[in-house]
Amino acid sequence: MKRRLVLASNNAGKLREFAQLFKPFAIELIPQGQLGISAAEEPFDRFIDNALAKARHASKLSSLPAIADDSGICVDALGGAPGVRSARFAGEHCSDTDNNQKLLSLLAGDLNRKAHYVCALVVVREADDPNPIVVETHWDGEIIDEARGQHGFGYDPYFYVPEHQMTAAELSPERKNAISHRGQALVQLMEQLEKDPFFQKTDD
Repeated sequence: MKRRLVLASNNAGKLREFAQLFKPFAIELIPQGQLGISAAEEPFDRFIDNALAKARHASKLSSLPAIADDSGICVDALGGAPGVRSARFAGEHCSDTDNNQKLLSLLAGDLNRKAHYVCALVVVREADDPNPIVVETHWDGEIIDEARGQHGFGYDPYFYVPEHQMTAAELSPERKNAISHRGQALVQLMEQLEKDPFFQKTDD
């Protein structure tokens, strides 16, 4: 049987991306919502710390190994904001549109549009795992003023990738998963999981 791994997220966009990314691997990914697990608090200022808190929370309540990510966009002209508050930049329960409108209003007239996405991925074998598997990656780009593309979520329509002359939302899901911060992080994570004795075993 496949090794079961709880995904500590209720974000629909992330669920879609992770499901696609995990297809090639012998791991059954179980969204925490299917197990009745609510979202964990994210009180920290670092992506890694929030990801670890979410993974431990999901593992504790499910008694299964868990994976969590904390990701967001960091804009140079805003001193790295929104950062860990990317999903709630415009306030609690705000929409992607609200967040993007706030971002663009703060950048109005600013010529420095450099930004990067960050993804911190953490896997814990159990809730109190003293040696969690940790990966953090960046994806560089720029913020543009007009939305482009129909794919992705969050800030993707405004995140322009000069190397590909497209926004993240214009890239096909398959292409985005191959080059994005989350795609890069998963590749690095899988390299570690493949060498980890715990993940060489399967669940009974």
